[in-house]
Amino acid sequence: QVPLVESGGGSVEAGGSMRLSCEASGVTFRDYCMAWFRQVAGKERGAVATISATGAYDYYDESVKGRFSISRDNPKNTLYLQMTSLKPEDTAMYYCAAGKTTPGRTCGLTYTYASWGRGTQVTVSS
Repeated sequence: QVPLVESGGGSVEAGGSMRLSCEASGVTFRDYCMAWFRQVAGKERGAVATISATGAYDYYDESVKGRFSISRDNPKNTLYLQMTSLKPEDTAMYYCAAGKTTPGRTCGLTYTYASWGRGTQVTVSS
């Protein structure tokens, strides 16, 4: 298990921007695929964006392509999600996730992520 702590959530008006951060501790961060998921009450958690261990590959759910950008800073053990042109339907609890990987894996949306943060709430008002 990887200890993960998200931050940066809050409330914003539609069209606004927000950046989420996720800090990992106690592990070699570059050994992990990383991802952001989100969940609305009563619905299943779904992958928003994923990024490979070196940051060379990233993947996005169709609903956020062109608006969200995932990135990582391995020396700082930190994952980011830059969100722009936010919509009310982006309102959800956002979770950071980590999955052990091996060199060369691309870490797609269906990769297995075994460690989870507690989440940070993002609310977009119309």
